[in-house]
Order: sequence, then C-alpha cells, then structure tokens
Amino acid sequence: MNLDLQQKVIIVTGGAKGIGAGIAGLLAAEGALPVIIGRNEEDNIKLVRKIEVSGGFCSYVTAELSDPAACEKAVNTIREKFGRIDGLVNNAGANDGVGLEKGNYSAFLDSLHKNMVHYYLLAHHVLPDLKKSGGSIVNIGSKIAETGQGGTSGYAAANGARNALTREWAVELLPFNIRVNAVIVAECFTPLYEKWIRTRPDPEKALAAIEARIPLGKRMTTTLEIANMVAFLLSPLSSHTTGQLIHVDGGYVHLDRAIS
Repeated sequence: MNLDLQQKVIIVTGGAKGIGAGIAGLLAAEGALPVIIGRNEEDNIKLVRKIEVSGGFCSYVTAELSDPAACEKAVNTIREKFGRIDGLVNNAGANDGVGLEKGNYSAFLDSLHKNMVHYYLLAHHVLPDLKKSGGSIVNIGSKIAETGQGGTSGYAAANGARNALTREWAVELLPFNIRVNAVIVAECFTPLYEKWIRTRPDPEKALAAIEARIPLGKRMTTTLEIANMVAFLLSPLSSHTTGQLIHVDGGYVHLDRAIS
C-alpha cells in the first residue's frame, strides 16, 4: 500500500533496535526519510546500513534522551540537516523495574526521564516544524498503564503519562491540524523482551505461558505489526484520526484472556 509518506522526514526515537527498528525499516520501505535517535552509535550505524542495503534511506543522531539538553540538540541537528520535520515517533524507553518497595526518589525520577520526559521535550522542540509541515505525532505506550504489572512504578507512571499526553496534545494541536495518537503494545518479542525472558528459571516455559494468555493466535505481536499501525497513523490515510490509544496487542488488554 502506498501511504504517501515519500520524502517525509520522520524522527523515530529508540530506533536502532526492536520496535523502533521495525518502524524505521517500514518507513524507509514506504519511501520516507526516517531519522533514528538512539544512545548507542554502533547500533545506530548497524541499522542504517541494514536499511540502506535493502534500498531504503535512514539517518541517525546519537543522543542520550534522558538528558534534556540532548533532546533539543538532536532536534536542531535534524532540522539543520533536512530543513524540515514531518513526523515524530516517540518510542524510546525500557521497563526498568523501579518499584514502590524497591525504589527511591532518585530512581523514580530517573525512570520518568528515561521513559516519559523526553516524549514531552521532543514534541515541544519539533512543534514549530510540525506546524509548517502539517505532520503528526505517534507515541508508543505499554499495556502496563492499564493493567499494572507490579514492581515497576516508574515505567507504569511514565506510560500513564504517555496516554494522557497523547490526548492532551491532540486537543491542544487541533488548531494546527496536527494529529496525535498512541499505539499501545502488550507482548512484543523485542531484544529487551528476549533479554528479560532469559532471566526466568525456564525461559521457554515462561514464554509459552505468556503466549497462551494472548487471545488472538496465542502468539506475540510482531514488530512489523506495530510498525504497520504507526506508519498508517503517520500517513494521510488516517487524516481524521486523532487522540486515539490504539491497542495492537492481539486482544490482550480488552478481551478476556481466559477465552479458549
């Protein structure tokens, strides 16, 4: 499908691996100009080369987004290089296990900076560009904001804020025809997810138990399935969709997981 994203400059944070890499790769395949922002230079270069080998374009900026100054610098670098920004995908973050009991003030604030504050800062800094281009914002969120998990207060709070900011920005940016939506992820097998599952006593058994609770197909969501929805929401094909929290999760959050 032609999503009419050709030559659109779209920022994808945390774009070097996992969901972000899937999004960047699909955008490149659609003829867009994705620019990933990630903290690891080697990982950034590796993804750019992979996309270029497949015939697409990708660029990158190496930055630690938990640093507010780095957020502004990254946006300025992209603006100076391309002269425009047409979209923003806020994706970077990680479930860092900063819980209520096993946590403290400093760790909780650090978690918010790693998982939510840069969502606000990047949107703030790209807003002048999006006003000019009529672009849109897609925030990636997690089921944890709605289901809870236990032992991860920082990540849960950040994701609750991502959902709230999606709706707030959708309202604030209506006069500029800037659309803001969120894609909510439940169980998606990314490198971080694989790293976590391998900490279980019996990783294969643990993974099978999780998959058995996913209503549609009893399987994990793929990064491509997340990327497909993100690309659609960035495109003119979703021109009357804003303020939505769209769950690409095989029915995990809203369907009874006891369904056999």
